[in-house]
Amino acid sequence: MTPWWRPEPGGVSVRVKVQPRARRAGLQGLAPGVDGPRLKLAVVEAPEDGRANRAVCAALARALGMPPSAAEVAQGHAAREKLVFIAGDPETLASRLEALA
Repeated sequence: MTPWWRPEPGGVSVRVKVQPRARRAGLQGLAPGVDGPRLKLAVVEAPEDGRANRAVCAALARALGMPPSAAEVAQGHAAREKLVFIAGDPETLASRLEALA
């Protein structure tokens, strides 16, 4: 297990650093954070009315082969550094997350 994600009952929690209003959306590897590394994710949506949060959830779920409804922002709704919960089998998601980094 790496410090940027952890298994939870019913899924995994992923630490994400978001870049809203990016020119190109997508995963950009790991980025250093104050309390450890995070998965860097760029979205083209602006951080208004929760649009960027929805885009983060959809992009992360899509990268893990899950439906967008499986992801939700658990912490950091108004911050760039977020904790996103992905519902699903923790073991399956763990192998997919390791492949992303």
